[in-house]
Amino acid sequence: MKPRQVMGVDEIDLSDLAFWKRPIEEREGAFLTLREHRPVSFHEEPDFEFLPRGAGYWALTRHADILLASRTPEVFSSAKGTSIGDMPEAFLEFFGSMINMDDPQHARLRRIVSRGFTPGRLASLEENVRLAAIEIVDRVSEMGSCDFVTEIAAALPLRIICEMMGIPESQYGFVFDRTNIILGAGDPEYVPDIMQVIPALLTAGAELNQLFMELAEKARTSPGDDLTSALVNAELDGERLAGQELASFFILLVVAGNETTRNAISHGMKALCDHPEQRALWQADFDGLAATAVEEIVRWATPVIHFRRTATRDTEIGGQKIAAGQKVVLFYSSGNRDDSVFGDPFRFDVRRTPNEHVGFGGPGPHYCLGAHLARREITIMFRELFTRLPDLEVVGEPDRLVSNFIHGIKHMRCEFEPRAAR
Repeated sequence: MKPRQVMGVDEIDLSDLAFWKRPIEEREGAFLTLREHRPVSFHEEPDFEFLPRGAGYWALTRHADILLASRTPEVFSSAKGTSIGDMPEAFLEFFGSMINMDDPQHARLRRIVSRGFTPGRLASLEENVRLAAIEIVDRVSEMGSCDFVTEIAAALPLRIICEMMGIPESQYGFVFDRTNIILGAGDPEYVPDIMQVIPALLTAGAELNQLFMELAEKARTSPGDDLTSALVNAELDGERLAGQELASFFILLVVAGNETTRNAISHGMKALCDHPEQRALWQADFDGLAATAVEEIVRWATPVIHFRRTATRDTEIGGQKIAAGQKVVLFYSSGNRDDSVFGDPFRFDVRRTPNEHVGFGGPGPHYCLGAHLARREITIMFRELFTRLPDLEVVGEPDRLVSNFIHGIKHMRCEFEPRAAR
């Protein structure tokens, strides 16, 4: 990829939806311009009729500033929300759960849910992930072509997170559709009428909430070895979580647990097809390069483009004074192309090391809880694809999600030599 710097620094408006519809090379060029000339830049917020217009925000585009904000939650708080717009407090609690909290409340909830992501529990999941990848590839292997996103990339993390939460297979499609709305509400494929974004979000959330209530009732009377049962019956300091806390947890996990890994796998496949020499290197030494290749895929994809923080006091970052109460937005996608950290950052390199990317968020209390699971899913899926469909190629341009929050691919056609299922 070669970034194109076609916009002057004063022309770059990160709140303009038209900016996010530009070719990726032009967007990368704009962030390069910001890193070079205005690494902490102020932007007015978008003027949506369905959402009160906020006071604007400071955009952090350099890797070092993103790390600093991530490591100092006492200065850069998550409690006011992690999306740019100011959502009602009830909305934040319903959709964000612990990502919209600071310690000690955040730590309290994270301790409970982290029980489902211990090394031992993740190790026990490995065989489930491997069998799921085999079945997914089996379903498409005789077809010769398919939509890589919906039929391969999305299928694996969706199945695994649903299994972890105790969601029956009959509900997988239901979960897939609702999570698309929640993280893709600005895209007309998922919400055609922009004025219906908030109702669509609330409806999707309410439907997932109802699914949780049904699963929770079963978990109370007949608990299983799933995360929903663990959450419903968990106690912390002698108290059980309230029903709404549990429902918010559930929604966060099923949304984050499939959308982000889906996009990492999709972007990874596109990058490997665009850089056949890198694909050949990995295919020739899969186990030897798996660790560095997966980290490079996550850096390259950066599925979550940004998260917001709010200054708790007057401070300074990147040479820019920030007033208490002002919003600061951490653009992870830009930090992962910072040439002061990554040599030749616009080159996809499966052997890249070191690779201190922020594709799982920056360091600190909000580092992605599911990072290790995502790494395993990406590794196992590409091992299966290289083994079973080694000639798979992406054809045509991907259909990209219209979003300034999720770096998503909605659809991507691929072709391969048909093969019999195992």
